[in-house]
Amino acid sequence: MPIRVLPPELVNQIAAGEVVERPASVVKELVENAIDAGARTVLVEVEGGGAELVRITDDGGGIPEHELPLAVAAHATSKVATSDDLAAIHTFGFRGEALASIASVSRFRMQSCVHGAASGAEIAVEGGAIGPVRPAPARPGTVVEVRTLFFNVPARRKFLKSDSAETARVTETVEALALAHPTVSFELRSNGRRLLDLPATAEPAKRTLDVLGAELEPELLEFEERFPELGGLVVRGFAGKPGIARPSSRAIRIHLNGRPIMDRTVLHAVREAYRGLVDPARTPTVALILELDPREVDVNVHPAKSEVRFRSQSAVHSAVRKALERTLRAANLVPSFVPDALRAPAEPYTGPRAPLFGSGLPRTAGAGASSDFSDFAALAAATLSAPTIVEPSAGAAPAAEPVLAAEFPYIQLLNGFVVTEDADGIVIVDQHALHERAMFAAFLARLEQGPLESQRLLVPIVVEKSAREVEILGEIAPLLARLGVEARPFGPRSIAVEAVPTLLHSRNADAADFVGDLLDKAVEHGSLVSLEAALHEVVDMMACKAAVKAGDSLTPTEIRGLLAMRESIERSTACPHGRPTSIRIARGELERRFGRS
Repeated sequence: MPIRVLPPELVNQIAAGEVVERPASVVKELVENAIDAGARTVLVEVEGGGAELVRITDDGGGIPEHELPLAVAAHATSKVATSDDLAAIHTFGFRGEALASIASVSRFRMQSCVHGAASGAEIAVEGGAIGPVRPAPARPGTVVEVRTLFFNVPARRKFLKSDSAETARVTETVEALALAHPTVSFELRSNGRRLLDLPATAEPAKRTLDVLGAELEPELLEFEERFPELGGLVVRGFAGKPGIARPSSRAIRIHLNGRPIMDRTVLHAVREAYRGLVDPARTPTVALILELDPREVDVNVHPAKSEVRFRSQSAVHSAVRKALERTLRAANLVPSFVPDALRAPAEPYTGPRAPLFGSGLPRTAGAGASSDFSDFAALAAATLSAPTIVEPSAGAAPAAEPVLAAEFPYIQLLNGFVVTEDADGIVIVDQHALHERAMFAAFLARLEQGPLESQRLLVPIVVEKSAREVEILGEIAPLLARLGVEARPFGPRSIAVEAVPTLLHSRNADAADFVGDLLDKAVEHGSLVSLEAALHEVVDMMACKAAVKAGDSLTPTEIRGLLAMRESIERSTACPHGRPTSIRIARGELERRFGRS
């Protein structure tokens, strides 16, 4: 087939494949145009999930009659004029592709009138064929109708989801734009039924609750931090408490200069801030608004403009993570438990009873108990060889009792839980989860002191991996050195592991699995910043193996050390996997249940 120049209508249909994926893409492009035009009220109407009709009505500045043909022409725009403008984009649109692409795969009509004009005008386009400009009523603003989307590209139309699924995507799109533009009123109707009604407000917090749900207000932590040294970066929004984490990544909403994005760097920073507070299989609920000098970010990366490239990627990552971490650290994240009923046992318990509250619990070598340690610090010392949590050595002056142990009684129950109290009520501590968090902190502290000790293998272990994983081995060499791993390529698709961390070797961990998982994470994340997450996941595993287990009976000294950990380590409210280490039954709830209030 000879080389030929493609006709304009085919070029626009190809472009539409990148810009217009589904009805929600049409809504996104048209609503963004309305906001760029200064609209203060936006009405979105869809029928058939948007496949049959998308209509956007706004009260923006409008388009002059003589510019309507240009508005639907490819690569025609009022938003950039020179290549220099691309370095500091302040608007949503700038390529001049969206309207032409949408009009090439639909029956398209646009009616517009500038403010103060005596009359308006409209233009129609069917499958890319542009009609004449006609007179229209003088209604300030713009109305865009997109009917029978993909009518001339049946293969694309066939792959649309059900009406309800497409409507849900449209709803998410409108919510995402509304979240970052609280001063604009948004309304969404589907088949004549109102789905969203978000009045304009000068309070970003109100718009956030309108979108996420007012019932979440007690679970959301508002924050705002400024980083003038990073191009005037502002990081603000709402961080959900761990208890409202969701199974879907859509629980994280990220906006940059009013533009909804799903940037990997920022997304990773959010997840890192919540590491150890939520289950890795769940996603924290976060509404994150970033404001940054447009010259510090490139939004011209992908036609959908949901991906961006920061000039200082690692600095933005660090700022987002620190802002969220400080917010979460300042909050009381111990979950409260409200029992359905406080029932008495069916029959009185007649078995042996432990002495009450710190009077010396019997210690037995139960299943999984460690018979060679006298307290948690000893376990940390035995595990790390350079402990960060220490108790007084023999002959040293006795240290003051931990605040919790000195002020409040405690008891171990069911050989897995420690029950105590604080000023707010009864606290039930999961001994394994809390100690696992302490071991995690100790391992990380040990890594900060230098590389882990290595144990050379008598016979190298050969691991079969992909060509990419073999290639990335050299890229992650600094991380492997920190972990005490020695590995080298052993062919185009295999790796020879010659040394592993002594800690892993002593715990009989599978070296092949360990190195394989690390390489999988390296390929998945693709950057050393993200590889820190892989390191943390390895430390998670080490901490879990080092911690005392459910079923281990603890001495009073061990219990006091355990309770002290709640006060001495960061993020003591959750284990590294995100499970709670303690649950509180509030005093008020107890009084209510016993009829005292």
